Amino acid sequence: MLESLGRIQNPLLRSVTAAATVCSAVTLAAAVAIGVTNAKDKSAYQFGVYSALFGTGCGAVFGLVHTGKASQQQSAQDLNIRRSSQTTNSKIWQDWRNFVVVRKVKESEEITSFYLKPEDNGEIPNFQPGQFLTIKLEIPGQTKPVIRTYSLSDYTDSCEYYRLSIKQETTPTGLDVPAGIASNFMHDFVNEGSVITAKPPSGRFVIDVQKSLPAVLISNGVGITPMISMAKACSRLNPNRPIWFVHGVRDGRFHAFQDEVLGLSQRNANLKVHFRYSRPRAEDEGLYHSTGYVDIALIQQLVGQGAEFFLCGSPPFMQSLREGLKEWGVPESRVFFESFTKGGKVSSTSQPPAATAGEDVREAEIVFTKSGKALTWQEGDGTILEFAEANGINPPYSCRAGICGTCMCKIDAGEVAYQEPPTAATDENSVLICISKPRTSRVVLDV
Repeated sequence: MLESLGRIQNPLLRSVTAAATVCSAVTLAAAVAIGVTNAKDKSAYQFGVYSALFGTGCGAVFGLVHTGKASQQQSAQDLNIRRSSQTTNSKIWQDWRNFVVVRKVKESEEITSFYLKPEDNGEIPNFQPGQFLTIKLEIPGQTKPVIRTYSLSDYTDSCEYYRLSIKQETTPTGLDVPAGIASNFMHDFVNEGSVITAKPPSGRFVIDVQKSLPAVLISNGVGITPMISMAKACSRLNPNRPIWFVHGVRDGRFHAFQDEVLGLSQRNANLKVHFRYSRPRAEDEGLYHSTGYVDIALIQQLVGQGAEFFLCGSPPFMQSLREGLKEWGVPESRVFFESFTKGGKVSSTSQPPAATAGEDVREAEIVFTKSGKALTWQEGDGTILEFAEANGINPPYSCRAGICGTCMCKIDAGEVAYQEPPTAATDENSVLICISKPRTSRVVLDV
């Protein structure tokens, strides 16, 4: 009875229930006593009534104060849930946070991995497989910090570190432009013990791990990085989901994470792997499954249409596959891709609408509140980001194409018009200034 009473969370209801129960018990006991003694006088009946009233009062008070083990357990459970929620929220930081490189691993001729842990030794949130990390580098000779976005290339149940696997970019053939500033700095000068500043994981190129629909992960070159994260997450959290891991490289020297992916497939019977080398060497025999480039013909040989397709790699590679999948009849809603260049964006089915629409104004006052500047923007001054830079204001940015979300800022007044629909998700009352211009005669930004 006490255990049942303890399960009642409402104290008033618990009090009434206890009062009724005790009243019934006392009344029954008094009736039995009167019957056994065969009492005929008035006092006997008064005793029965008073006993019932007294029992009711005692029961009401007892029910009000009694919580019982079940209630205590529920309270403890609620407290644990609140603490868990608070702990989870405490892992997420705002703006920038310092991370220490605790490990540096050369994965291939071009790709090196950097394992990052928070300098403050605090907790960090896990991320959705496929997301990226935005980092800020202080590079000697550069007038301002260099900001870049790199896909997270690992996935573990308990997130204790972030892994970035970065390709060292070389100078393009025939072009008088410098080699990749950030990637070369990372490869040549960032070592174990170096400190890198980063924002929380972000990005909308993610896989829904709990789906049962087959997933086909297709990549070339350094595009393998988010695919490893996706494959590991699915294998750990939903191992029954069929997955194809299709990756293309030139030869064995440029093939990163080969053993890691094969080891994962050995532990997960539903993960099938196909490596294709475009120009294999004699010593690469046994490391790949076919020769040539990863194309739609290969995908059609391996899998059926009834799947989700995830693409990451060079722009020509993804463009070719997107066109091939479309001609094959695969719905756009089942094709997802990632690129940090203007040549490729996430499928239009997943793009949010522009923040505003309509004709741009020819002249507008832009107030940059953090910088304390109110400037007149005119048609021809470019995007708000370009205009800010031209006036000595240096907001954070990376892709300059509305993809990564690094340049997102609060808009306190006015409206902007996007030159093209952004790919990055934006917070409420926020805009991406890298692809927007003023739409109203006055715009106030928290920059």
